[in-house]
Amino acid sequence: MERAKGSFLWGAAVVSVGGLLAKVLGAFYRVPLMNALGGEGAGVYQMVYPLYCLLLTFSSAGVPAALSRLVAQAEAAGDALRSRLLLRRALALFSLLGLLGSAAMFFAARPMSALQGAPAAVWAYRALAPSVLFVSVIACFRGWFQGRGRFFPTALSEVAEQLVKIAPGLYFSHLFRGDMPQAVAFSLLAVTVSEAAAALLLFALAAGERQVRAPLFRPAPPKAAYLLRVTLPVAVAAGVLPLSNMLDSVLIVRIVGGYAENATALYGLYAGGAQALAGLPASVCYGLAAASVPAVAALRAAGKAHEAERKVLFALKCTLFIALPAAAFFLAFPRGVCALLYPAVAGAERETLVGLLRVSAVGGALLAGAQTLSACLTGLGRPRVAALAFTVAAGAKLLLEAGLLQLPQLSVFGAAYAAGASYFIALFLNLVYSIKERGNRLRLLGHAGKFAAMAAIAAAAALPLRGVHVLACLAAGGAAYLLAAFAFRAFSAEEIPLLRRKGYGHHRRIGYKGGRSVGRRRLRAPFGRARRAAHGRDRARRRRARAGRAL
Repeated sequence: MERAKGSFLWGAAVVSVGGLLAKVLGAFYRVPLMNALGGEGAGVYQMVYPLYCLLLTFSSAGVPAALSRLVAQAEAAGDALRSRLLLRRALALFSLLGLLGSAAMFFAARPMSALQGAPAAVWAYRALAPSVLFVSVIACFRGWFQGRGRFFPTALSEVAEQLVKIAPGLYFSHLFRGDMPQAVAFSLLAVTVSEAAAALLLFALAAGERQVRAPLFRPAPPKAAYLLRVTLPVAVAAGVLPLSNMLDSVLIVRIVGGYAENATALYGLYAGGAQALAGLPASVCYGLAAASVPAVAALRAAGKAHEAERKVLFALKCTLFIALPAAAFFLAFPRGVCALLYPAVAGAERETLVGLLRVSAVGGALLAGAQTLSACLTGLGRPRVAALAFTVAAGAKLLLEAGLLQLPQLSVFGAAYAAGASYFIALFLNLVYSIKERGNRLRLLGHAGKFAAMAAIAAAAALPLRGVHVLACLAAGGAAYLLAAFAFRAFSAEEIPLLRRKGYGHHRRIGYKGGRSVGRRRLRAPFGRARRAAHGRDRARRRRARAGRAL
C-alpha cells in the first residue's frame, strides 16, 4: 500500500500544484483585466460563463473522472489496448457533442443575452463558443492520462491555458478600452485560443506515447452507449452547480435590479470577485479529486472495500488540511486580499466585495470537500449518489436565493448565503454515502476539529501584522499553521511516506507492504560511527584470536 499511497499523493500534488499555478496566473490576469473592463464589463464577462459551463456539462463534464476510472480498471487488468480504444471512442463521441455545444452557444447568444438583460453580451457568447469543442477534446485526453497514473499532462495543459490567453486577453482589453462590448468579446476570444492550444499540446503528448501492439484478433472498441451510461451520472454531478450558476445570472440581475440600479455590477462582484476567490481552495484541491478516482477505483476493483474507504477518508483529510486555513484567512483578512487583487475596485464596491468574500469563505471550504467526495463516489462506482446530492443542493440554493434576494437589506449577499448552505448540503449527503464506517466518521470529525483549531491559531498569529501588508499576514499565518501541524501531528509517518525514515527492528521500512525488517537492530552511538552490539558469539571469537596470538 505504500507505493499506491505515494503515487496517489504524487499525482494529487502534481495536479494541485499545476492548478494552483494556473489559478495564480489567472488571478494576476484578472486583476488588470477587471481594471480594464470595469464593473459593468466584468459583469458581462461573468454572465457568459454560466451557459458556457452548462454546455460543457453535456459535452465534457464528468469525462475525466469517468474515463479515468475505466482506463484505470483496464490498465490494472493489463489491457493497454482497451485503454487506447477507450480514448479513441471517447474522442469521437465527445468531440461531436462538443461541436454541437459550440453551435448551440453561438446561435443562442442573442436570446440568452436578451434574457439576461445584457445586449452587449451577444458577441461575447459567440467569441467563447468554439471553446466548448476544444474543452471536450481536452477532457478526453486528461481522463486517459489520469487513468494511466500520469498527472503531469493535466497540470501542464492547465498552465498552458493560462499562459496563452494572458497576452492577447490583456492586449485586446486595453486596445478596446473605450468600447466595452468589443473589449469583453476579444478577451473571451483569447480564452478560445488558449483552449485550442491546450488541446493541441495534449494531442502531441498522447501521440508521443508508446504504441500498443495490436493482437491478432483485435477486440471491438467500447460502444458509445456504454461511455454515455458511465459518464452521464458524473456529468450530472459536475454540471448541476454550473446550471444553478447560470440561473444565478438571471435571478440576481432580475430580482436585485428591481430595487438597485447597479445589479449587473453587483453580480460581477459576487461571481467574478468573491466566488472566484472563495473557490480557490476547491481549485487547489482538484488534484486530490482527480487522483482519488483511479486510486479508489483500483482498490474497489481488487475487492478491498475497507482500504478504499480509508483512501476516501485520507483524500478528504488532505482536502480539509488545505481548505480550512484558506477559509480562515479569507475570514480574517478579506479587506487586504481584495485590496491586493482588485485595486481598481474602490468605494462602496470595495466594501461590498469585502463583505461578499467574508460570507463566501466558509462555503469555499465546503465546496472543496464536496468536490473531493464526489470524485471518490465516482471511484467507488456510485456516481448517481453524487449526482443526486448536487441536484438536491442546487434546488435548495435556488429556493433560498429566490427568497433572500427579495430582501433589499441583504441584496446580493442573499446569493452568497444560499450558496454556502447548498455546499453544506452537498458535502453532508456525499459524506453519508462515501464514509460508512463509524470509526472513520469519528476520525473525520477529529481531523476537522483539529484543522479548524490550527487554522484559528494561524489566523490569530497573523492578526498583529494586519496593518503591515496582507502578504506579511499570509507568510506569518502560513508559518504558524505549519508549526501547528507539526505540534498537533496532523499527519502520521504512515500517511506521508516521504516523512518516514528507514528503520530497523520495531521501525517500519518504506516498501510495498511496509513489513518489519528482519535481522538485529543497529544501535547508533550518540556521536561518531555506529557501534554494533556485543553478542556472546563475538566475544568468543575475540578470545580465540587473543589465544592464537599468545601461542
